[in-house]
Amino acid sequence: MPNHRYGLIMAGGRGTRFWPRSRKKNAKQVLRFFGERTLIQQTVDRLNGVIPPENIWIITNEALQSEIRKQLPEVPKQQIIAEPEQRNTAPCIALAAQILVEQDPEAVIGVFPADHLIQKEAKFRNFVKAAFRAAETSSVVVLGIQPRWPETGYGYIEFPRDVRPGSPDPLPVTSFREKPDERTAKRFFERGNFYWNAGMFFWSASNVLELMRHHQPKTATLLAGLPAFRSKQFSSRLAEAYPLCENISVDYAIIEKTDAVKGIALDDIGWNDVGSWEAVYDLATKDANGNAATGTLVAENSRGNYVDAKKIVALVGVENLVIVDTADALLVCSRSKAQDVSKLVKTLDAQRREELL
Repeated sequence: MPNHRYGLIMAGGRGTRFWPRSRKKNAKQVLRFFGERTLIQQTVDRLNGVIPPENIWIITNEALQSEIRKQLPEVPKQQIIAEPEQRNTAPCIALAAQILVEQDPEAVIGVFPADHLIQKEAKFRNFVKAAFRAAETSSVVVLGIQPRWPETGYGYIEFPRDVRPGSPDPLPVTSFREKPDERTAKRFFERGNFYWNAGMFFWSASNVLELMRHHQPKTATLLAGLPAFRSKQFSSRLAEAYPLCENISVDYAIIEKTDAVKGIALDDIGWNDVGSWEAVYDLATKDANGNAATGTLVAENSRGNYVDAKKIVALVGVENLVIVDTADALLVCSRSKAQDVSKLVKTLDAQRREELL
């Protein structure tokens, strides 16, 4: 029996919160934070047994395409595609659907971010299998992550009040909620039927295109006009059409406007979006004083620090810092402000410091 299940891994981001390690040509998803495999390699690894490598497609950017092809030799290199320009997740997913439906009209797509960590992989694979089964007969299926605290940085999926975390049976999604303020996040957390939206979606390729035609007709028309994927003209025509697509997330563009979305409420799968150096610190092995380091650290009266450096680093009387040393840059910041590292990158962008980007 042919395998009609495909994985789309979105890998076009720059990972600016991980500067100075993360750069345009060496971004977060191709870096090693946990173990010997990079984040994108781990993303492909945990789909093993559900989606064969020949059914994996990756959409990235021109700066990363070569490195990702090098890191993932098991994925056909022609299926690691570079966007001509970043246009957010709706055009990215629609492009993959346009290519896949041409090659396999029965294709069902699972969409996965390239830079998340999932520690309980066997349990995750079972949920992915359940989501694929549901997507073969349903409109759209989403995965919800059971919240561990009242987070203001994620969107939320509202399930029915009687939701049971860990059940593989899909439930109707009552609503999608945008990133809430602190008070609203606390209310969501206490109610128990609001789950984090981790950006993992399952649907047939033909359904993606139908929804795009209905809700995003301009982008749908532009992509429908592309020649066949294996045509010699495909790349040049894509370079012309893709920048004209609407710059919009798939959530805003179609999912939140779609009736009968179903969701699976996950229990603990060891999920982390690895969103900043603070997240890496939380997951790292620490000494008795809560310090963590990738190299040699000598600490005196210092607590709660994270150090990423190839040289010996000595700390005296400091607390809760992130210190990241590379060949051409040194970052020192408070762990509580780790999310603001991306603001530094915007400053460097404005200063046109390309050698640091």
